[in-house]
Amino acid sequence: MKSLQWLGLPSLSLSAAVFYGCLLPSAEAKSSVISPKFVILSMFSDEGGSWYGIPEFNVLEKNYTLPGLSPVYPDLHCTADGEICQLTTGEGESNAAVSVATLAFSPLFNFTQTYFMIAGIAGINPKVASVGSVTFARYAVHVGLQYEIDAREIPKNWTTGYFAQDSEQPGQFPGALYGTEVYEVNEALRQKAFAVAKTAKLSDSPDSTPLRANYSKNPEYKAGSEAANVYLCDTATSDTYWDGDLLGVAFEGTVSVFTGGKGVYCSTQQEDNATLQALLRAAIANRVDFSRIIIMRTASDFDREFPGQSVVASLLGPEPGYDDSIANIHIAGVKIVEMVLDGWESEFKKGIQATNYVGDVFGSLGGKPDFIPKATSKRRGYSRRR
Repeated sequence: MKSLQWLGLPSLSLSAAVFYGCLLPSAEAKSSVISPKFVILSMFSDEGGSWYGIPEFNVLEKNYTLPGLSPVYPDLHCTADGEICQLTTGEGESNAAVSVATLAFSPLFNFTQTYFMIAGIAGINPKVASVGSVTFARYAVHVGLQYEIDAREIPKNWTTGYFAQDSEQPGQFPGALYGTEVYEVNEALRQKAFAVAKTAKLSDSPDSTPLRANYSKNPEYKAGSEAANVYLCDTATSDTYWDGDLLGVAFEGTVSVFTGGKGVYCSTQQEDNATLQALLRAAIANRVDFSRIIIMRTASDFDREFPGQSVVASLLGPEPGYDDSIANIHIAGVKIVEMVLDGWESEFKKGIQATNYVGDVFGSLGGKPDFIPKATSKRRGYSRRR
């Protein structure tokens, strides 16, 4: 059982012990455990491919096939020295959660000092940014984890059919929490990532100009009519790929309510809260450091229609910002990777001290979330239906 203790695993059943024992390196091989300094988390092939064969480094030099990863993306790719690795999780919450948990708990790796960067594309709120832009989130909010009433059946004085679990109407904080509703990451690290990404020359094709011009027709969408840039704003997670102003406004409200008015919604994606839950559980087990996580999303398309456009056309129409969003994953992201590696001994090895709360809504890693209203009961896992 010494090898299991080395892993930091709790007491296991015989079958579990046999399973993990099959994966454990021998005592002689422990010295060969890989300790990456930086892990890039992609969600599908185009995002992952933006890191392959680049001039700065090649994450395809070593591949590690891990049982439990996506059957579509079964390998972790690393540089020859093992300092930088990249994993494609598969799209959607289930794929992200299982793939990241598989990686984080693998006995072949030591992630206790590793920086993790979620690096993918997202829909963008034209009130905050434009296509091609790069965003860094402090809060990841699960907007799909709510009650829902079909919009055709909502009360006449409601603006949306989405409202928090164990609440009575939109705009109220959840009365019951599952634990995955909100995550907050290290603001000091986020600011460093933002500052260095601002030095990158972003890809910004003129193909996006006509689309942006359409958003200039609404003064509220001024940011959407501008060139690609780098922003500090927050991200919304939902497995449902939604579109339209009504849902956009509804989920802007959800992000604000769930973060106590601190979050500013700009990007929408399908994986981040699932990824962060897997990393949080690994952090509880002392496998990773949750204060070393960066959430970077680049804008591939707008999350709502421009004036005069139908929502269906917005959802299904062409995405001229897509190629720029894929390119800017690497263009902006490599600056962050280089920042960490170049400053490893002087700053990043010891970690960037967080001055804000870091973790989930339960305070699982210590401290108290400052975005939860004091009057909230914070019941865990309760809802009226169960």
